[in-house]
Amino acid sequence: MSITVLIADDAAMVRAGFAALLDAQEDLRVVGQAANGAEAITRSARLEPDVILMDVRMPEMDGIEATRRLLGPGYPAARAPRVLMLTTFDIDDYVYDALQAGASGFLLKDASAQELAHAVRVVAAGDALLSPGITRRMIAQFAAQKPRPPRGAAVIARLTEREREVLVLLGRGLSNREIGQELFISDHTVKTHVGRLLTKIDARDRVQAVILAFDNGLVEPAP
Repeated sequence: MSITVLIADDAAMVRAGFAALLDAQEDLRVVGQAANGAEAITRSARLEPDVILMDVRMPEMDGIEATRRLLGPGYPAARAPRVLMLTTFDIDDYVYDALQAGASGFLLKDASAQELAHAVRVVAAGDALLSPGITRRMIAQFAAQKPRPPRGAAVIARLTEREREVLVLLGRGLSNREIGQELFISDHTVKTHVGRLLTKIDARDRVQAVILAFDNGLVEPAP
């Protein structure tokens, strides 16, 4: 089945360009477009896309607020979409807040067609962190620059020793295979641990786990 995509960006040419690139892929299908966050919410509720490409900065309602509303309680559709943030800059003040709001990752607007298609597939799958090195580096930078009070300390206290180990390794940006090598367990066992961990910490995906690890000092930003 095709992965359905909604594109939200205030620039019509950007929307058209991304739509052309995605529709050229056999397994991807653009089902709608929106010029701002409010339109993205309305059209997402009607179209129920698997993934929304969401520009960070838009008039009327920006991508961060739209993401909060899309992924927060009371969302009108049967299921919430995955949100992939679009940004012009690789280190954007707003992107960290967007990830905290529930976005699954971010993508530069000058990404190649191959990178764009891969990013949509990864986010739709929900089982891998988009661009692990880049996303982790960005989270680490903002964790260092803008320290925030710890969130989820009570949840972390309830983790088993193994779950805590997995959370730390996720925070370091390791893939399932790398986590398995670090802990001397199989890829299947890692996937089981990650799934249980995400459920316990109420995280939509690995990005949220990385943010939680940094916010609570389990992983320290590089100097």
